[in-house]
Amino acid sequence: MTQQTPEPRYDVIAIGNAIVDVMAPCNEELIEELGLNKGGMTLVDTARAQELYDAMGPAREISGGSAANTLAGLSALGAQCAFIGQVADDQLGDVFAHDIRAVGIDFDTPPRRGDPPTARCLIFVTPDAQRTMNTFLGASQYLPPATLDAEAVAAAKILYLEGYLWDPEEPRAAMRRAIEAARAAGRKVAFTLSEVFVIERHGDDFRTLIDDGLIDILFANHLELAALTGENDLEAGLAALRDKVPTLIVTCSADGAIALSGGERARVAAEPIDQVVDTTGAGDLFAAGFLYGHVNGEPLETCLRRGAIAAAEVISHYGARPEADLQKLMDERLTA
Repeated sequence: MTQQTPEPRYDVIAIGNAIVDVMAPCNEELIEELGLNKGGMTLVDTARAQELYDAMGPAREISGGSAANTLAGLSALGAQCAFIGQVADDQLGDVFAHDIRAVGIDFDTPPRRGDPPTARCLIFVTPDAQRTMNTFLGASQYLPPATLDAEAVAAAKILYLEGYLWDPEEPRAAMRRAIEAARAAGRKVAFTLSEVFVIERHGDDFRTLIDDGLIDILFANHLELAALTGENDLEAGLAALRDKVPTLIVTCSADGAIALSGGERARVAAEPIDQVVDTTGAGDLFAAGFLYGHVNGEPLETCLRRGAIAAAEVISHYGARPEADLQKLMDERLTA
């Protein structure tokens, strides 16, 4: 007798870094004085994290983490979501857990006792709205495979994985186990490449996952696509992956986004915006909009439009989580 796959409980379950963003505006001089990689993301140790925090002006603490931000956007649109990630048993861990549950996302990973503390990302935002991120990964690097809820993974339409978390050994093993659980349940696996430096370190792993047919939906920006494929030309990069990834989405910053899926191709322009305040979370929210459309069976172009609208909303204010009513915003924009 064939065992039927149960109806999914979640639209999307994600595994990612459980991070609290600590954000503050700053001038260009401070970026130079601190020797920061403007506009990029740099991993820092405990001592450097403390040094940078001491140099910051008045800051806001906002729960972040790439995949968690994507789920926050999805939840705001009405999707049912769950998150798997590791915090420590400390104040920032409590902040993260409270914030993610407060937006309706299930989060049941037990906190970790002792050092290191909960991860934090120190974000310096210059007047041109560029965010310079300095990430202390802390407890998020110690997500053990044993805490993975395989039943929850199997109960989601899509498993969404964050490339940033591929670096440490334990979470990488947890994500591999999650892919197996999702595949066994006949679910889709979505993957975001996160950053060029991640591909430089783990590109061979990612290419193997793709070649083995384990990635159903791949998110990249144009720079990540080039790093993954070795093709600097956008069309050549798309051609290198179009037959290997069922749904491929590439964002091109101000030039909009393009997607290939099932022989179909769609492209949208970036959504107009009065002022770019802070680009933190643009890619995360783009993924949220796209995945919401995807799980609801919408046309490829509509999925891209949702992604562009969500990204435009999040770059219009500080922080990587939506502040406007995303459902209302999309209803207005999509019918305009």
